[in-house]
Amino acid sequence: MLLATSVAPAVWATTYLVTSELLPPDRPFLAGAIRALPAGLLLVAVTRQLPHGAWWWRSLVLGSLNIGGFFALLFVAAYRLPGGVASAVGALQPLIVALLAVVVLGQRLTARTLVAAVLGVVGVSLLVLRGETDLDAVGVVAAAGAAVSMSVGVILAKRWVSPASSLATTGWQLTAGGLVLLPLALVVEGLPSHLTSENVAGYAYLALVGSVLGYALWFRGLRALPPTDVTFLGLLNPVVATVLGWAVLDQRLTALQLLGGGVVLASLVLAQLRPRKAAPEGPEASGRPEGLRAAQGVAQPPEVAEPPEEPDLTRRRDRASPS
Repeated sequence: MLLATSVAPAVWATTYLVTSELLPPDRPFLAGAIRALPAGLLLVAVTRQLPHGAWWWRSLVLGSLNIGGFFALLFVAAYRLPGGVASAVGALQPLIVALLAVVVLGQRLTARTLVAAVLGVVGVSLLVLRGETDLDAVGVVAAAGAAVSMSVGVILAKRWVSPASSLATTGWQLTAGGLVLLPLALVVEGLPSHLTSENVAGYAYLALVGSVLGYALWFRGLRALPPTDVTFLGLLNPVVATVLGWAVLDQRLTALQLLGGGVVLASLVLAQLRPRKAAPEGPEASGRPEGLRAAQGVAQPPEVAEPPEEPDLTRRRDRASPS
């Protein structure tokens, strides 16, 4: 499940290449709307499931946070900031999700998660920053707002368990997010005068691969895995984007970038580590049931009644709360 979910941020990393090479310029909101709305309507048509009751407004909230608001703020940041700065601010998302999981979901915040989150920010910074010093305040706020928007959406998606399939729920969110973005695109940008075959291919790729495939895998993983584990996978995005820039666009890779990529991968591994469980004690650990040993003539010691063991609430709570 974790490996399948990691395909989503790897797919999303191709968005930068597709946008720069295939899409018309200066239409970021339109790209977001076309990426979300057709994909959402397609999933709704395939699953033939509509929201019921509270899920009408919950789908709107989740779609606005995970898709509509996130795309809008992200594109504002991308246009007003160097790409490296926007990615470095976005790398704060795993830490934001970890903190929100404590408040909203009651999960424990471990030292391992904190260290992994800090390593992720450091690694992405080494990977993408180029020493630019001219920062735009609106762009920085927009980048931080995009990270917060997606983080809140991830936590609420984990708290609100949909009665429908993950594919149907993905369709609801993409449709809601696309409907939020569409009027913004029409008012702010307008429609292009014409579209080339490359433009159409780029939009089709973003809708079918970037949204239908990417978000279906992402929300399915979010339903089955702890939210912090899923969010850390988002750090693969700048890593894959950097590798694609080197492989396809002939961009140079420096030693600091290679170091940053290694640090990001180390943070991902650290985030997924789990403490070892204690080995079971008693006859189960030996692999030979009591009945078998009795049948072989092995004398059994008399059973001695022991007082009932008091429940270990701390251990039970720790097991129930993934870090």
